Amino acid sequence: MSKTETRARAGGGMPEARGAAVEVKEAMAGFIHEIKNFQREIDAKLQQQEERLTMLDRKSVTLGRPALATSAEAEAPHRKAFEAYVRSGDDDGLRGLELEGKAMSTAVAADGGYLVDPQTSESIRSVLNSTASLRQVASVVNVEATSYDVLIDTTDVGSGWASELAATAETATPAIERITIPLHELSALPKVSQRLLDDSAFDIEGWLAARIADRFARAEASAFINGDGVDKPMGFLSHPMVDNSLWAWGSIGYVPTGVDGDFGSADNIVELVYALGAQYRANGTFVMNSKTAGQVRKLKDADGRFLWSDGLAAGEPARLMGYPVLIAEDMPDISSFGAAIAFGDFEAGYTVAERPDLRILRDPFSAKPNVLFYATKRVGGDVSDFAAIKLLKFSVA
Repeated sequence: MSKTETRARAGGGMPEARGAAVEVKEAMAGFIHEIKNFQREIDAKLQQQEERLTMLDRKSVTLGRPALATSAEAEAPHRKAFEAYVRSGDDDGLRGLELEGKAMSTAVAADGGYLVDPQTSESIRSVLNSTASLRQVASVVNVEATSYDVLIDTTDVGSGWASELAATAETATPAIERITIPLHELSALPKVSQRLLDDSAFDIEGWLAARIADRFARAEASAFINGDGVDKPMGFLSHPMVDNSLWAWGSIGYVPTGVDGDFGSADNIVELVYALGAQYRANGTFVMNSKTAGQVRKLKDADGRFLWSDGLAAGEPARLMGYPVLIAEDMPDISSFGAAIAFGDFEAGYTVAERPDLRILRDPFSAKPNVLFYATKRVGGDVSDFAAIKLLKFSVA
């Protein structure tokens, strides 16, 4: 076969090959065009995201820039309004302030009193919680009503053994006790001179929080232990005390030391611990004042080891027989027939009920040239489980 014939035969298939090549070329061009469109869309979205991040970054840097003077500090509207009210009695800012319902700075238009701003309120609350008070170990609940009800199951469901053929006898049903804890008004009345209030360098929030917290903490701590329930919480020591062997609901059981006004033996601490039911003992806490703690630190067991041990870390409470000790100065001293030591699960045994709001009323007239600040808080407390608290009584029986 000649070269001319070979080229002729080969050239006979060129139109079909050229068509296929055109189709592939067109498909590739379309694919590349779609990829370029997709790339342009991605670039546009990335550019939008970058612009948005730049805007947010500029805003954050602007707000985070340190102020050149104290007068330039950004303050929340409620804080400015509260400070103006405390300093000068100007309540326009408070009355016109609109905040979320959960904020604690809404004006009380009816009686002219105002809730404390959140920063001051939280400062007072933190002091109350950190103070050596029964509040540290008790159950604390916030209520919006005038009282708080605690329902306690004081008895067990009856049971019995049954046989295959005999009829099942009726068993006892549990009894429910309801304890109502009314809320009482706790108040403080600090005063300060108008000249001091006019001083722009005076930290009015810090001063007010410290004065109110100190007064409230001391009043609460005393009432939770010794309060008689008349216009104040009911203290757990104000309930009837009976020998633990005769204990019944509605009274606090005690273990006598066997010696009038003295420990008698370190074994009495052991008896006090095991007078408490096992279901409460795991969360048990000792409560006593400093004088009593000084005597307890000297107690040793039969092997000469001290029953008291100090906390291993800073802020950790001391321990007596492995249980934490709360030093409450309102507990009575060791004396004849005195119940100077309490042991129990106070989270189950004592409930503190309170309204979460604080109020302040400014009085510039009653103590001129000073200004009085009448601060009020509603709080109540009472024993919620009489089986959860036991006492050590320094008596013969």
